[in-house]
Amino acid sequence: MSCSQCRPTGDFPESGFLHIRTDHPVLVESLMNLFKEHGLEGIHSGNVASAKYSNLIELQDFMEKSLKTFNEMAVRSFYCSVTSALEEMSVFTPWISFQQFYERMKHIDLYDIIQQQLFTTHSQPIVFLQSGEIYGYEFLLRPSTEEFKFKPYELFQFAERAGLQALLDGNARMTSIRNSAGAVSPGLKRFINFLPSSIYDPKHCLATTFKAAADAGVDPNDLVFEVVETEEIADIDHLKSILQAYQEQGMKVALDDLGAGHSTLSVLKELKPDYVKIDRKIVSFCDEDASKEDMIQKIVEVAREIGAVVLAEGIERKEEADIALKCGVELAQGYYFGRPVPTKSLAAVVQ
Repeated sequence: MSCSQCRPTGDFPESGFLHIRTDHPVLVESLMNLFKEHGLEGIHSGNVASAKYSNLIELQDFMEKSLKTFNEMAVRSFYCSVTSALEEMSVFTPWISFQQFYERMKHIDLYDIIQQQLFTTHSQPIVFLQSGEIYGYEFLLRPSTEEFKFKPYELFQFAERAGLQALLDGNARMTSIRNSAGAVSPGLKRFINFLPSSIYDPKHCLATTFKAAADAGVDPNDLVFEVVETEEIADIDHLKSILQAYQEQGMKVALDDLGAGHSTLSVLKELKPDYVKIDRKIVSFCDEDASKEDMIQKIVEVAREIGAVVLAEGIERKEEADIALKCGVELAQGYYFGRPVPTKSLAAVVQ
């Protein structure tokens, strides 16, 4: 995958030309017939069928009709693009799969949020479990205004379907870094999530993240990047190269949502992160479940073997905090210690 995956793709023109490319001549002819049936003026050039649309509703209606007309194999062969004018088509025209194009059209509100970066961050405190003192904050993606609301997990699910995951994940990291500057005191850690699947070449894909930290004047040692796909690691060697790229810049790395099972403990030993975050599912009511307490203890023991710091997340009750402390957990996070607040509100505390 190229670095173009991390670049904004531009807005949909309110009116313009839809272009659909396929390597099957019969399908080009079928597309031309469908344009005609839909009342659109079709233009055929090589393996590309194009048509002028008058508004976005008309464009979306055509996409819907295409899905009903063509079978799955045909749709997989389609690649789409839009331009404001027919003459804008060139060898440099970007093409995306029909399904990704359809997702962007179907959820154009979410598409605009990602394109225009209509998001900010909230921060939740991470504390020393023994003393309750602030150790750092985790930065969480949130809507920037009431007008553009979204649920973070839904935004990331859409981004994956629409081929925008790398763009969203990269901009979310940079937003967290920039927002932390001036809002969080030097020396306090800034925990920032990232998706390994959005990083194709660590040296190139993380360059903008490293530059954002340098431009914001944030000490690399204060940054902790969390892997949020610990349970779904497909290529451990690729993940190792990503973690190494962060660590070479003086940054720390964490494995998030560590849960039950020997597989996660073996992953922990192989990756040797700086921090280990225990899944809230294990922490929740661990005072009433001996198996959960035993799992926490096992994670702490393995973490000590590799020199990692353990953080229990999702603590909502004193009893859970007491068990975590008893097991040797050093850091904690959860509503019991503090809820997420707008990052900018932390600046008043720093000043």
